[in-house]
Amino acid sequence: MVGPVFSVVLPIYNEQENLPELYRRLTDVMQGLAQPYELVFVDDGSRDDSVKMIKDLRAGDEAVKLVALSRNFGHQPAVSAGLALAAGQAVIVMDSDLQDSPDVIPMFVQKWREGYQVVYAIRQTRHEGMLKNFAYRLFYRILKHLSETEIPVDSGDFSLMDRRVVDLINRLPEKTRYIRGLRAWVGFKQTGVLVDRPSRHAGAPKYTLYRLILLALSGVISFSVIPLRFATGLGVLVSFLSFASIIVIVAIRLFTTLSIPGFAATASILLFLGGVQLLTVGILGEYVGRIFDEVKGRPLFIVSEALGLENDR
Repeated sequence: MVGPVFSVVLPIYNEQENLPELYRRLTDVMQGLAQPYELVFVDDGSRDDSVKMIKDLRAGDEAVKLVALSRNFGHQPAVSAGLALAAGQAVIVMDSDLQDSPDVIPMFVQKWREGYQVVYAIRQTRHEGMLKNFAYRLFYRILKHLSETEIPVDSGDFSLMDRRVVDLINRLPEKTRYIRGLRAWVGFKQTGVLVDRPSRHAGAPKYTLYRLILLALSGVISFSVIPLRFATGLGVLVSFLSFASIIVIVAIRLFTTLSIPGFAATASILLFLGGVQLLTVGILGEYVGRIFDEVKGRPLFIVSEALGLENDR
């Protein structure tokens, strides 16, 4: 059997409100490319009717594939599951809330046919709250300066990757994944496409503030050791200031008749040093926690059900 030219990987978590419109728009776009394709829906432990709706879609369209995970593993593991099981020569990753517009896919494909092996969306506008927009912009720019890998600013997971790039990402052993960072790390010929990011089509956002913070931490810790160097630098600075303070206190005691009030100064210094120690231990703890997750060797995801994939693998 001839495999698909294009695979579209779609992580799903409680998206029943968006699935009909997503399928309609995505199918129109993919059929317009006039090449074999598959839509790989990866259900990340949904508690609504998402799985049932995907099965209903598959009953009328064999291009629809289902990968149901055994529980909610998170967005990045769900994307990783789709990448591991997609068979296309080019793999498109996009969110399922229609904030990643299917209309952009032909632009990706055009760039791919020009020879680019990775084509990613650069979000020039976001139809979200002012505070959230500011937080996104700030994070990407901080990450750009911290990371040793050049991760494009304002680019998300919405992208097209050549088969060779996908195979390389699938072979990377790490469990704590930041896909857009790994995509940049593998290299090859890459380019961005400017897009507008609309609001969600329906339903509430599934990425809470807590999940966004965790994703940001994963991006920084996975691609930068600068926080560790910051902790070292802070320790050196505090040690220098403490040593200088001791010299000043001894000099005042030996060569002047002045006295330094004891409790307030001592308490302030102790609180400051305690805060620095806790900050340093916290930074170290984040890295040690990532090491702990890696050495356990648990799988990144567990598939409980797969439909339409076994015939192609």
